Amino acid sequence: MITRREAIIAIGGLAVAARGFAADELTLKGELVCAKCGLNKPDATECQDVLLVKDATGKTTEYYITKNKVSQESGEACTQSIPATVIGTVSTKDDKTWLTASKITKH
Repeated sequence: MITRREAIIAIGGLAVAARGFAADELTLKGELVCAKCGLNKPDATECQDVLLVKDATGKTTEYYITKNKVSQESGEACTQSIPATVIGTVSTKDDKTWLTASKITKH
């Protein structure tokens, strides 16, 4: 049987672990555009949302939005430039920065 103290320690450990996972998510604000239609990327063969985020110096970083349920429900930017806030995790693949969204809010 588990004692009350062991249960409290276990619950506390889970709370710390949950915060660790949440810390991996970022909130990024920028403009959603299409890599093919809006940015005219030569390697884009189909519509692909990209979040353009400017830093304090004015440098723009491109975050390609991973196609998942959240991005599909949000809809594609295509020929539009849409102000948006995206919450998700960032990874790098094929020399591109990818953002897997857990939430997309268009403004």
